[in-house]
Amino acid sequence: MLDFDILFPSVLNGLTTGAVYALIALGLTLIYGVLHIINFAHGAALMVALYGVFFLKEKLGIDPYWALPIMVPAMFVLGYALQRGVINRASHGKDENILLVTLGISIVLENLALILFQSDTRTIETAYTLNTVAIGPAMIALPKLVAFGGALVVSGLLLLIVQKTDLGRAIRAVSKEKQGARLMGIDVDHVYAMCYGLGLACLGAAACFLLPAYYVNPQVGSGFVLVAFTIVVLGGMGSFSGALLGGLLIGVVESVGGLLLGESLGQIGIFVIFIAVLLLRPQGLFGARA
Repeated sequence: MLDFDILFPSVLNGLTTGAVYALIALGLTLIYGVLHIINFAHGAALMVALYGVFFLKEKLGIDPYWALPIMVPAMFVLGYALQRGVINRASHGKDENILLVTLGISIVLENLALILFQSDTRTIETAYTLNTVAIGPAMIALPKLVAFGGALVVSGLLLLIVQKTDLGRAIRAVSKEKQGARLMGIDVDHVYAMCYGLGLACLGAAACFLLPAYYVNPQVGSGFVLVAFTIVVLGGMGSFSGALLGGLLIGVVESVGGLLLGESLGQIGIFVIFIAVLLLRPQGLFGARA
């Protein structure tokens, strides 16, 4: 039996990591919920956002948190342009083509990063990188606490957009019945591009919260997107509440698993849960039966 003074910090660390996982997964589930496709370029887009934050700090001296007003709109514009200019045109309306196009985008972005930046792992230094905050018996890194709070705020704003705005109502209409929404005068292609843009905007925010305590290289997105896919399936495909709660749960499982089995084996628990959900509740914890 683990001592409380050991278990409590592990759970807190898991929650702080899980909030960022949830933010990444929310962008993925938004794209799936409307376009009904898995975005294989999600990890590569996160890598692009992390490099953006890195160079804003290294070249212009902009703190990662102050980079939020730059990176979130920039990633939104990138997502909107990719959907309207590349994915929509190349797919010809076929879902299987969209999968291949997003996979192609991922390969292109990762190889461009390798050409431009090599495979070197890069980090940044900030005045608060090594600062900690005492919460009971736990000492939590300040960047992780900021990431936890920031990820929850951005997730809340995304949910507010989807639930309370005209764009959100159009998104929900298109996700339920595309042809009916088109007949009601909704520009479906514009809604698709807005969803893709919002999904990548979430990655821009996640990159700003991650980099003070993390690193960037051309392959960095692969690990995150694998966890994000797990969260989306765990919470229920297209479920926003499922992605949020699933992200927190996965973060705790990974942290406690690392405590029990060692850091290199910490993610085993994630995939045990993933397999169990597929076997026992394939629609996910919050998903509806087909």
